[in-house]
Amino acid sequence: MPTPMLDAFQVIADPSRRQMLQLLTKDSLAINALAENFDMSRPAVSKHIKILYTAGFISIQDIGRERYCILKQDGFKELQCWINNFDKFWVSKLKKLETILNNKAK
Repeated sequence: MPTPMLDAFQVIADPSRRQMLQLLTKDSLAINALAENFDMSRPAVSKHIKILYTAGFISIQDIGRERYCILKQDGFKELQCWINNFDKFWVSKLKKLETILNNKAK
């Protein structure tokens, strides 16, 4: 059964996945080391890792007998594009306000 496509916001909606991403900002971690940070079954951790991997938030690299999770930028691009739209909106509004205030100060 194929994994349904999730958008980036669905992926980060889960607090455990957000915590996994946060942990991976410090260093890449073996799946077992990552799992030790959570009070859930190993299959549950694996399911979260698979979702993060499928959505492009992490890559998995085999090093010796361990599989390491490494942050990957791809999954964050959708989030960044969405946020950038609002950044542009607010910058535009603030520039208009600045212009109005400058005109009133004259």
